[in-house]
Amino acid sequence: MSKNIDVVVIGGGYAGVMAANRLTQRDDVTVTVVNPRPVFVPRLRLHQLVGGSHDAVVDYTEVLAKGVRLVVDGATRIDAAGRSVTLAEGGTIGYDYLIYAVGSGSAGPRVPGAAEFAYPISTLEAAQRLRSVLSDTPMTAEVTVVGGGPTGIETAAELAEQGRAVTLVCGGEVGPYLHPRARRTARKYLAKLGVDVLEGSDASVSAVTPDAVELVDGRTLASQVTIWTAGFGVPDLAADSGLRTDAVGRLVTDETLTSMDDERIVAAGDSAAPSDLPFRMSAYAAGCLGAHAADTVLNRIAGARPAPIDLSFPAMCISFGRGTGIFQLGRKDDTAMRIYFSGLAGKKLKEFACAASVKHLANEAHKPGSHSWFKYGEHRLQMLQARRSDAPIV
Repeated sequence: MSKNIDVVVIGGGYAGVMAANRLTQRDDVTVTVVNPRPVFVPRLRLHQLVGGSHDAVVDYTEVLAKGVRLVVDGATRIDAAGRSVTLAEGGTIGYDYLIYAVGSGSAGPRVPGAAEFAYPISTLEAAQRLRSVLSDTPMTAEVTVVGGGPTGIETAAELAEQGRAVTLVCGGEVGPYLHPRARRTARKYLAKLGVDVLEGSDASVSAVTPDAVELVDGRTLASQVTIWTAGFGVPDLAADSGLRTDAVGRLVTDETLTSMDDERIVAAGDSAAPSDLPFRMSAYAAGCLGAHAADTVLNRIAGARPAPIDLSFPAMCISFGRGTGIFQLGRKDDTAMRIYFSGLAGKKLKEFACAASVKHLANEAHKPGSHSWFKYGEHRLQMLQARRSDAPIV
């Protein structure tokens, strides 16, 4: 009788769930997902949780294949030599293959006072806490959102739509990925909602106090509630386990998503850095990387050579409250095109994308192996070659 193959997936987000579901293609594979929460969190909805228009949780029975075992616990260490994972509440889980999909969050702010007086929004618990704080804060109180990326824009817009006085501090330009034409539209939507947008290098935060935000140019903004959406960080699990990581802690892999230290460990999602050239973080990318990570494991089990990752980004979308949005089309090299959808069309496409990110997981649970994605073609190979030769990318 052949031995059953145990695969442990650390992380129950978009990447981890997609990988776990796809692994159920083989009857001789037992899949265990280790996740600290008993519910799936669609992170694309966290700004809506803060604004009160969505609870940002989905029951795992809706997205996780029936044959997958869920262990509600955290992982504190990976023993690559012993092929086991130490759990936070005690005990270990052994594995034949491991998929590392721990996700990401906001980096610990280095700005004085930010860690003590600013509220992050990158996790369910943080968003719930912020929601509670805002419910106890008068609508007339000044709110400052730090960070001009999608999360900052969407959070500022969501709160301004409620009638709150919101200032968005970008520390650069608002919506840096957007095409300049779409960026002008974004500014127009934010202005219509009453958001005061501060852009440029002078609009960088130098300090946060309990009731104010200080900028590098000497300005002080009154802020009863400061929300921090800037920066990027990942859990320290890989580094703490002695595995090779990049500068921010992502697990460094080859192009098949296999760890440079152990071919039994495969990474996916925001915590993966293939060839030390990670993909842009997004729910879409996480799901695709999760599927590819599962394919790499399945190929190794079958004795076949895993394929390199081939992934492109077709679009990026941003909501501006509940009534409008921008759906920015992108090229295969992950740069914005002149073409974008705005207004009601942008809003509907944004909502479709949010719903689809969860639906793709459910579809894979019911029909493992069915998920497909847009290919990158030769562009990533050219980027890797240019990186190795330090040649400019045209």
